[in-house]
Amino acid sequence: MHTISVEELENLDRSNITILDIRSEDDFRRGSLPGAIHVPMKKNLDEDRSEEGFFEPESVKAVENAIPTNRPVYVFCHTGNQSQEAVKILTGLGYQAVNIEGGYRSWLRLSLERMVSNDSVTERTREIERTLIKKFRKSIWRPFTRAIRDYQLIQDGDRIAVCISGGKDSMLLAKLMQEIQKHGPVSFELVFLVMNPGYNADNWKIIQNNARILGIPLTVFETEIFDVVAEIDKNPCYLCARMRRGYLYSHAKELGCNKIALGHHFDDVIETILMGMLYGAKIETMMPKLHSQNFEGMELIRPLYLVKEADIKAWRDSNDLHFIQCACRFTENCTSCGGGRGSKRDEMKELIAQFRKISPFIESNIFNSVQNVNLRTIIGYHKDKEAYCFLDDYDERKSREDS
Repeated sequence: MHTISVEELENLDRSNITILDIRSEDDFRRGSLPGAIHVPMKKNLDEDRSEEGFFEPESVKAVENAIPTNRPVYVFCHTGNQSQEAVKILTGLGYQAVNIEGGYRSWLRLSLERMVSNDSVTERTREIERTLIKKFRKSIWRPFTRAIRDYQLIQDGDRIAVCISGGKDSMLLAKLMQEIQKHGPVSFELVFLVMNPGYNADNWKIIQNNARILGIPLTVFETEIFDVVAEIDKNPCYLCARMRRGYLYSHAKELGCNKIALGHHFDDVIETILMGMLYGAKIETMMPKLHSQNFEGMELIRPLYLVKEADIKAWRDSNDLHFIQCACRFTENCTSCGGGRGSKRDEMKELIAQFRKISPFIESNIFNSVQNVNLRTIIGYHKDKEAYCFLDDYDERKSREDS
């Protein structure tokens, strides 16, 4: 199979080639290689790898109509993996097809490298900071500061490790924490902690360059978590998440921190509530803060607890920021990268999206339901080792009411 790097692609005469983007409509809309045309592959690929089984309906006709057969077509997806399949199909249709190695992710890495070498990066950082206080004051800054105030997430003298994975949520959290440290009434210290568990080289560069654009000084440490879970067949993602959390707690404590801050947002909270009810047969939620049971004196806080994901995306897109998507090298074909099947959390996202079409109040009602619990209308509950059933005092309550 013919392949080409993004660096080599830059040197080609664009007038004599076609560049084909097979990612989703949303991904293409947010950014693509200059001059690329868009023909999306199917979101969920089945075993049929023919042109009918690979591309979206009518897309084969779109390919034939949009791409001349008399010049090379350079194909890319997010990582360069799914585009290999597209190259095989296009070659079978008579095209001179070439795979762009590393896909959009490699092109993004190259673009960010050039951006951070530009003298104007400092002004870009300042503009991003201004948008948080002005344009996104109501939708992001106020919910952020309200969560900190209402749930007492930050106190004088805290030393907080802001844990950065490289996605939009943790990057926004880092910037918000930096801003409230500068302008807020509480005196505390920050460490912007990044663990490299074995990221793809392009992802690792993207994380570092985005941090420079945002003006975030990183404290980095290395682990081999991806190598460890590579041999695990059952629940590797669960093990990876547990290990990453443990490493973050441990390293933050070594750095003298008493708290770690994670980038979970409002949508994560209501998705957790629904997953617990529909798949776990229980009512519980993701708490705004927790004491660590394994690391004495450590606490986990979630300052984005009241910030909605749609507003995070709006901030990202308004500032033309491009963060990593799926960072795990074992899930290169996951939904966020353009293929594979979604998780239970993805199902909840789709369900909530349907709820929003019915009423704008449903998601807030889901959130409020777990802080407006009437225990007298609950069949049973448990708190630590204490369990209660409504029958425990059913007759006693009747006697009290009669008297």
